[in-house]
Amino acid sequence: MLALLHTSPVHVPVFDALRDEAHPGLELRHHVDAELLERARREGPEAVTDAVRAVLRQAVAEGARAVLCTCSTIGGVAEAAADGAGVPVLRVDRPMAAAAVAAGPRVVVLAALDSTLAPTAALIGEEARRSGRPVEVRTLLVDGAWPLFERGDTEGYLRLVAEAADVVSDADAIVLAQASMAPARELTRATVPVLASPAPGLAAGAAAALRVQGSPTPLSSGAVGHPGPAVHAGE
Repeated sequence: MLALLHTSPVHVPVFDALRDEAHPGLELRHHVDAELLERARREGPEAVTDAVRAVLRQAVAEGARAVLCTCSTIGGVAEAAADGAGVPVLRVDRPMAAAAVAAGPRVVVLAALDSTLAPTAALIGEEARRSGRPVEVRTLLVDGAWPLFERGDTEGYLRLVAEAADVVSDADAIVLAQASMAPARELTRATVPVLASPAPGLAAGAAAALRVQGSPTPLSSGAVGHPGPAVHAGE
């Protein structure tokens, strides 16, 4: 079983659908807490370290063989808390970052939340150092997109993201920093790879869960925690 830590309930059906399509034998358990992102935005990602550790402990107690954090803002916090978890803890955007570095040295990061830009750029730099490849990362905040997401205007949100990708120049890859931005890939006319995190991130999480020895107690896919309104927080 793979546990997923979300900061918005909108991701639950997205990852369930990806599981059904590509990993039909995988058990998922969703832990949703919108307050984690809200607090990280107010006080910095490190402020939610203890709360993230508590989620990891709960996930392991429920039988998780790996945990995947789907929030780019707190993904680094989740990875750092892995030492005491006893199971692999992954951030959903790391495979995407590795793919961006492999695509070429000029990477543009698009985000709708300012708090996501620095963690994503740092992650790409880390993957570049790990692979020994040079990289130049440029970040771009998609003005006006996040208020649309908060109002539930998903169509308008994705349209602004796609339009921002369309005008990017001098890039070898465009990174959509937040999982909620992934559908914009179908709308953009960009001529370079536009990378999103959900599918490769889930694949990495599934592989990590399968590598761990032992058989977890089967659990049905479901949401626990404090989801809050579906349109008010999340990545």
